Amino acid sequence: MPESFSGLPELPKKDRLKIPRHPMPEQAPAERIRNFSEVALGYTPEMAMEEAQRCLQCKEQPCVAGCPVAIDIPAFIDLIRRGDFAGAQAKIKETNTLPAICGRVCPQEDQCEAVCVTGKKFKPVAIGRLERFVADWEMASGQVAMPACAPFSGHKVAIVGSGPAGLTCAAELARLGHKVTIFEALHKPGGVLVYGIPEFRLPKAIVDYEIANLERMGVELRTSFVVGKTATLHELFHDMGYDAIFVGTGAGLPYFLGIPGENYIGVLSANEFLTRVNLMKAYRFPVADTPVRLGRRVAVIGAGNVAMDCLRCAKRLGAEEVICVYRRTRAESPARAEELERAEEEGIDFRWLSAPLEIFGNQEGFVTGMRIQRMELGEPDSSGRRRPVPIPGSEYEIPVDTVIVAVGQGPNPLVTRTTPGLELNRHGCIVVDKATQMSSIPGVFAGGDIVTGAATVILAMGAGRQAAAAIHQWLGKLERGEVSKPVLDAPAVA
Repeated sequence: MPESFSGLPELPKKDRLKIPRHPMPEQAPAERIRNFSEVALGYTPEMAMEEAQRCLQCKEQPCVAGCPVAIDIPAFIDLIRRGDFAGAQAKIKETNTLPAICGRVCPQEDQCEAVCVTGKKFKPVAIGRLERFVADWEMASGQVAMPACAPFSGHKVAIVGSGPAGLTCAAELARLGHKVTIFEALHKPGGVLVYGIPEFRLPKAIVDYEIANLERMGVELRTSFVVGKTATLHELFHDMGYDAIFVGTGAGLPYFLGIPGENYIGVLSANEFLTRVNLMKAYRFPVADTPVRLGRRVAVIGAGNVAMDCLRCAKRLGAEEVICVYRRTRAESPARAEELERAEEEGIDFRWLSAPLEIFGNQEGFVTGMRIQRMELGEPDSSGRRRPVPIPGSEYEIPVDTVIVAVGQGPNPLVTRTTPGLELNRHGCIVVDKATQMSSIPGVFAGGDIVTGAATVILAMGAGRQAAAAIHQWLGKLERGEVSKPVLDAPAVA
């Protein structure tokens, strides 16, 4: 790819508003359901520069306030318009170390694009697509914008978990000159980015690329290291000499429904199914070692982003019928609009206003079917959405070979159960100071889904960035003798 392109002239505001938003080129539905290649194909340079022309460069810059990591969005978009793609990528990386990932999986429509001034009367500027474009351009061109790192401070920081919160925190601390080690329980770093998000939405080569850049910044990665088993937080401080710890272990504990039949063979949590497909590469079996058994008919319970991933993976793995069972309507689905639309295009059978009552199985213990209750919407519940109410006498049964439960997940308790004195909320999430991300134990910080419950990649990254700034301040106080390293109680038994 060429190093730069001739930019576009700056048009008057009225002319910018006449430019339609560029759609994202993508694989056709009939083609993409037969492969795990990326669905969205990305902008060409010409598309990107013309889309960038739509930005009004407004003084208020509400899009920056809408970004959890505060990217200077108007600045990087104007650099794209000028054809300075390297400059645009460098501008993004001032605050976001994972742009190729964010440009693909972050819900920009609910954040920066939701407050775009152009979007008040027209479609908002495609900020996420432009972010992805410059990140992809960097990878293709080889012009990697590596941030400068300060000289070694003399301090060591442990990051527990290599998901988006941990990776972001590590990058920011490395910039500030601290020695950073990431401890990851799995054999491959990336957290939810590698085990949870399918290849067709986020190619793993991109995650590998971003992590390799972290290593180039001096960040150490230690995989197959289960904090809470291999070592506790107590041991990280007292035996391994770390001065501060950031916990970013995510929300990897799956929830189930508690209905009869969930113990039959063929009932999987979304976490297990997606981990087998993504991290263990079941979609490449038998080239890869890990298979995944589906059968002809697959039902996925839930209609969030994770459910969409499960549905679309099952379709690509060859299931003849893929059914989404959700107790509310399409309007209440928490999935991103584009992911829901793509699932519909791919032929998913959506059973709205349907709640599973029981899973059936045969004498050998394998799933054979499901009983479903039709619902209607009543008054709003605590979430603000109308509560689903059963319709008497409306039960029906469907044959299924596999049931995937995608109704949410909670925090993994391994670290929290082995750390006495760590305050948790009623959901088992770590309680932190909102301004600093520090937990009830001085020197122990946390962020991402282990604090908020299951949320988005970009919110986790924002928490990691905020925590890194607070950790830097903490280490300065430690150096000046204003605070002391924590003395943790003896670790609890896991």
